[in-house]
Amino acid sequence: MPARGDHDARRRDVSEAVWRVLAEHGFGGLTLRAVAAEMGASTGLLTHYFPNKKALVAHALDVADERTASRPLRTAPPGMPALRAALLDVLCLTPAATAMNRVWVSSWDVSLADPGLASRQKDRYDNWRGRLRPHVAAAVSLGELPASRDVDDVVASAAAFAHGLVVHALFDPAGFPPDRQIAMLDAFLASLDPVPRPE
Repeated sequence: MPARGDHDARRRDVSEAVWRVLAEHGFGGLTLRAVAAEMGASTGLLTHYFPNKKALVAHALDVADERTASRPLRTAPPGMPALRAALLDVLCLTPAATAMNRVWVSSWDVSLADPGLASRQKDRYDNWRGRLRPHVAAAVSLGELPASRDVDDVVASAAAFAHGLVVHALFDPAGFPPDRQIAMLDAFLASLDPVPRPE
């Protein structure tokens, strides 16, 4: 039986290969054969880890979660600057962020087709909105947004705007370069409080 360290190293190799396949082909191209080819291994080796396609997809989502959680994040003061930074972290502003978004958007199809995966995606986006919420609440508390604004509605609108912009940038990168994405995000955030405030 292989040593535990060998097993862990092999699993890391598998995870790296899964990520490379996802980044290039998305979930539509994720197969045991494609991952095996990426590793220069046999599909038989991979069946020790993934008995079927569903297990492979579930692992791929875990890998995407790990990659998302470990990426460097912007920091900013509380309130609107922190909300802006959190949304900038999601946009397709770098090749790495674009690859990450290609993976997540390609996961929507397989997730919609499977109730278990759909539930995981729902939880994932609930958690993301939960991380955005303190920034919006702080913006209201600091007077950067009107007290009349519903915090959860603002959070949902901001998340939806960011996701929509990601989709546009993925399908039309020339039409939505990073500087335009940033300008559009800033215009969206400014529209949340249309009343001019003193400098």
